[in-house]
Amino acid sequence: MGQAMAGHLLAAGFALHVHNRSRDRAALLVEKGAVWHDRVADLAAACDAVVTVVGYPVDVRQIYLGESGLIANARPGTLLVDMTTSNPSLARLLADSARLRGVSTLDAPVSGGEPGAREARLAIMVGGAREDFDRALPLFRAMGRTIRHLGPAGAGQHAKMVNQIVVAATLMGIAEGVAYARRCGLDPHAVLEVVGAGSAASPLLAVQAPKMMAGDYAPGSHVHHFLKDMGIALDEAAAMGLDLPALELSKSRYEELAALGYGTEGAQALARLYEDDLGS
Repeated sequence: MGQAMAGHLLAAGFALHVHNRSRDRAALLVEKGAVWHDRVADLAAACDAVVTVVGYPVDVRQIYLGESGLIANARPGTLLVDMTTSNPSLARLLADSARLRGVSTLDAPVSGGEPGAREARLAIMVGGAREDFDRALPLFRAMGRTIRHLGPAGAGQHAKMVNQIVVAATLMGIAEGVAYARRCGLDPHAVLEVVGAGSAASPLLAVQAPKMMAGDYAPGSHVHHFLKDMGIALDEAAAMGLDLPALELSKSRYEELAALGYGTEGAQALARLYEDDLGS
């Protein structure tokens, strides 16, 4: 996702500086005019705004905090925008740490997966100071279509948890609906056409049900990453005294899927658990 998102920034006319743990992943951007940096610290010192998209909260901590991190090496006034799906509490920690050095942060996780990133139609959920959101809007508009400021630091991450809670339950429902249609002898494609025109219609149904029926489990977002997100949502809910049984059940099913060796497939691979050779 990050390569596509960075490509849109370059195409929009921004001077782009890049760093990645694997330089090969940034080669195309460098060919198009981006400036490569071997170290995060060097990139931070060269930029007025830095956008990050990494895998896990531990990666966010590594690139933001510490003597060689973004916060310690950014110039005062720099805007740091983390678009990783991560912990709301970590977003608040980054904001507090950055403020001490005269640096600003936004947490701005996205929804839309790799297709949304490629087509610059991501939904972007933003937490942080309003004035920093306004500064970042030109960047966001190059990458996304629906962009909302939702509150102070951590609010963007909380909004992404809402997204993942809804997605988790919906994907489980789609997988079970496809399995039911097949088991009772219906043509699942015909059923999808009818159901997709009624009250069950949703973008997830339109995109993921055909993939499930075709056995197309190529990742837009990996099962491992989705499990990370569900874990964050459950931890946050527990801290607020909120019970989310549907999310707990969905997470347990995805844990089964990962245990079977399918953790690097797309979230629609949940349909595998309803195949006859695996059982349900």
